[in-house]
Amino acid sequence: MKVTERVKQILSWYSSDSPGVLTNLARLLSHGTLAGTGKLVILPVDQGFEHGPARSFAPNPPAYDPDYHFQLAIDAGCNAYAAPLGFLEAGAARFAGQVPLILKLNNSDSLAKMEPCSAVTGSPKDAARLGCAAIGFTIYPGSSARNTMYEELRELILEAKSYGLPTVVWSYPRGGGLAKEGEQALDVTAYAAQIACQLGTHVVKVKPPKEVIYQEEAKKVFEKYQIPTKTLAERVRHVVQSAFNGRRIVIFSGGEAKDTSSVLAEIKEIAAGGGFGSIMGRNAFQRPRAEALQLLGDVMKIYQG
Repeated sequence: MKVTERVKQILSWYSSDSPGVLTNLARLLSHGTLAGTGKLVILPVDQGFEHGPARSFAPNPPAYDPDYHFQLAIDAGCNAYAAPLGFLEAGAARFAGQVPLILKLNNSDSLAKMEPCSAVTGSPKDAARLGCAAIGFTIYPGSSARNTMYEELRELILEAKSYGLPTVVWSYPRGGGLAKEGEQALDVTAYAAQIACQLGTHVVKVKPPKEVIYQEEAKKVFEKYQIPTKTLAERVRHVVQSAFNGRRIVIFSGGEAKDTSSVLAEIKEIAAGGGFGSIMGRNAFQRPRAEALQLLGDVMKIYQG
């Protein structure tokens, strides 16, 4: 594994971490098409647990098979493949060493309507056993159960570090404390990124922020200091700035399935705003395989500049 100067620079931002954590972070940054660039494109497939099998895989039936996603991530040249325990256990041995894995340690279903709070469904020990390069965890700032998630995450980060594993946090504002329009508001998204970084994550994943300032007190500050918000690139730049002035890796979700031109237009804005990459699930695996490979390849070309 060749470690480029750019990757060395990124690793220097995590100077309190052990050589094991830094090595696994380097694994993520040094694999696939974007190896060494400091950019990441990750395939996440937790939707079967989160949304149900038909909603997730019926648009492309081969995707019901866990092996399909390992092979898609490998053939597309993704930096990593992220999934819950069951999907990783189904293929980790068969595909060992072919793509870095991220074990998603908490998940929830969509059957009960309640305040969002995922259950812990795996452990750092499971991640180490499966040869993973990192753990993943979701927090929901805005949920009344957020403090439980923050405390769980703190313990899991400490345990993961004992195995030499970095942490990727999905930071999704959601819950009774937020109206729908607040979930992807710029000020709230930037706040969610800051919270994840303060909790000690190595990589934070947020949704692309919309041109909305939700909190009244934040509106005054955005207006007073004339923080640019008009374009997605400007909003991404603010979110990256909010993640320790760009000294934490911030990647952006692909969100709900949309047409190819819309996906690529969004990626161009994320790249222009200094985003470190994308984590793209449904927009990839719900397409026929050839289309998914083409799309992921085009996304990586944008991040390559």
